[in-house]
Amino acid sequence: MTANQLNPDSWVDLYADYLFNYTVARVSDAEIAKDLVQETFLSGLKSAKNFKGTASERTWLIAILKRKVIDHYRKINSKKGKAEVRMNYSGQSDAEGDWLEERVADPISTLENDAIENEELGLAIQECISLLPKKQSAVFVMKTIRGLSTEDICNELGINPSNLWVMVHRARTNLMGCLNENWFKS
Repeated sequence: MTANQLNPDSWVDLYADYLFNYTVARVSDAEIAKDLVQETFLSGLKSAKNFKGTASERTWLIAILKRKVIDHYRKINSKKGKAEVRMNYSGQSDAEGDWLEERVADPISTLENDAIENEELGLAIQECISLLPKKQSAVFVMKTIRGLSTEDICNELGINPSNLWVMVHRARTNLMGCLNENWFKS
């Protein structure tokens, strides 16, 4: 096999476990993770002719999988967005103005603050990461932000995969607590 050729016959043996673990950490549902990995393999087969060989098979498959995970969340969020939410502002259930969409602020005016809020949130996240225990912070940044493999992180830090996932989970929990306390509070 040359550098720019794929070997789909070995994908399941070589990459299924890694892709599954990667996905289940992001979607928190084993069945959905299995489906997304299968969809990744199918997409890889369909788009094999586009493989340039500039990245490894695994990296290429992970890139496809990342898009599948994003699409999964977009699909979920679009379904939530289409749900009808009725709020009773008057005594009549079918009265004009009962639909929540008619009561929300103009979405264009809310976009004005997005850049500022994103920057503030980014700074809040960085601040919360800096408050984590040193090793927990390092593991979180390496795994979640830099996207390093579990094997690379474990080798670099001298820990086992179970330790890594416990630290990632604790970091996420601590970060959420920190953000809830310092960013999301009303």
